[in-house]
Amino acid sequence: QVQLVESGGGLVQAGGSLRLSCAASGRTFSRYTMAWFRQAPGKEREFVAVISWSGGSTYYADSVKGRFTISRDNIKNTVYLQMNSLKPEDTAVYYCAARFGPIDRDYIFAEGYNFWGQGTQVTVSS
Repeated sequence: QVQLVESGGGLVQAGGSLRLSCAASGRTFSRYTMAWFRQAPGKEREFVAVISWSGGSTYYADSVKGRFTISRDNIKNTVYLQMNSLKPEDTAVYYCAARFGPIDRDYIFAEGYNFWGQGTQVTVSS
């Protein structure tokens, strides 16, 4: 069991940056694949980025590739999402998600993750 708490959201102008954090409870954080998803009003929840146990493998949605960076600190039990060059279309509630075990081919699907945070709002103004 793991509990996730996101922070770092807020209001930023287009072109700006934010760093989201997701603090996890539990002693086996390093055995969880961690991901970020987002959900804009009236839209489905969508995959943003995922990181492997060790942090050695990362994958991104095409819409954020080159602008967002996911990372993790297994000592601090925290995963991060550095978001640069933000666009108004990045506006959404951002959720941290966890699944026990390694990355598999279904990492883009929310159904594959067992644990979720409460979400943090990111608003990008034009």
